[in-house]
Order: sequence, then C-alpha cells, then structure tokens
Amino acid sequence: MGEHYFAERPTAAGRRRTIDLVLPDLHLRLQTDSGMFSPDRVDPGTRILLETVPPPPPTGNLLDLGCGYGPIALTMARRSPQASVWGLDVNQRALELAEGNATAAGLDNVKFSLADGIDPGLRFDAIWSNPPIRIGKAALHDLLLAWLPRLSPGGTAHLVVQKHLGSDSLQRWLDTQGLPAERIASRSAYRVLRVSLRAEGTPQGAPR
Repeated sequence: MGEHYFAERPTAAGRRRTIDLVLPDLHLRLQTDSGMFSPDRVDPGTRILLETVPPPPPTGNLLDLGCGYGPIALTMARRSPQASVWGLDVNQRALELAEGNATAAGLDNVKFSLADGIDPGLRFDAIWSNPPIRIGKAALHDLLLAWLPRLSPGGTAHLVVQKHLGSDSLQRWLDTQGLPAERIASRSAYRVLRVSLRAEGTPQGAPR
C-alpha cells in the first residue's frame, strides 16, 4: 500500500499540479502535490461541506482540522476576512503548499501549522473539518477529543464524513462524549454533522 497522506514528511516523489475550487461565492486556484489527501481534485466531501455549512463567524478564531493543502481553511478565510483562521495538519508538505496557496490567493488572515504551533489556550468560534478517517478509529477519537472541546462558548464544529466510513457511528460516539451531533445535510453518501459542547462543559475523556 502506498504512503498515507497523514505521513508527517511524505517521501513520495513530488508531482505538482493545479486544481480549482469553484463555489457560488468564490474561486480558488490551488497547488497540490503527491503525498497528500486528494491531490487530483477537491475531495467531494470537502466540496459538500463547503456548499452546505452556514457562513463562518465574521470575527474570532476559526480552525480547519486536517487542512491538507488548504481548501477549507482558505474558504473560511475568504468568507470571513476579519477572522483569524488556522489550518492544522501533520503533513509538512501539505502545510507548505497551503501557505503558498494562501499567499497566491492574497489571504493574510490564515496560518497553517502543526499542533504544537497553536497556543494551547486558544479557543475557536468555529471548527470545520473533513477529518482523516483513515488514521483509524482510536486515533480519530483522540484527535477529535483534543480539538472539539476547544470550541468557544456558543461555537460549533461541522464535520463531513462518508456514511460507509462510519458517519452514523461517529455521530453516536460524539453524543456519548458530551459533544452532541446532528446531521444537517446528506448528499452522495456523505453526512455533514454539526457538533456543539454540552452546557455543563468538558466532554468525557477530554483534557481538563
């Protein structure tokens, strides 16, 4: 099996290409490369997420969890130019490309980083994610429990997950963790889930 897109430092030979993300309100031309998620086109799940989520908060801190080369984070940055947008990933090659894509798009309100480059005290008014399901259930749960509890009071997360990759079981699991999830859209076997924190605070298993 080939190298996973969630490798920290991909060793696959580079093969740069250009793809377009065209939505009703924006057009982004993005550079991609081998060794990252969906390098040949914007992933259908990502597109469905971006076509169905409500507008992000106009100000505050916004997070793209598992940003890859940046289509979600850059869309957030374009839609909310007064907000501070963060793109988080483990793939160094993808992060470098995302930074270049932001520069090419003239977006200076977005920063791409590894987890340790984000202030641990920072809270987010919105989190959008096409989460890396293929890292495995345990690792995915750890990732979500590390970041979803960092929503600000009143903040929401939107996740897109394929049904056959476990969207319904993930929704049920989120509910058990104090992260109530509701399906807000369903299209082409993808589910878009809206997640919020329970009023009483910290989800089960989350850092205190």
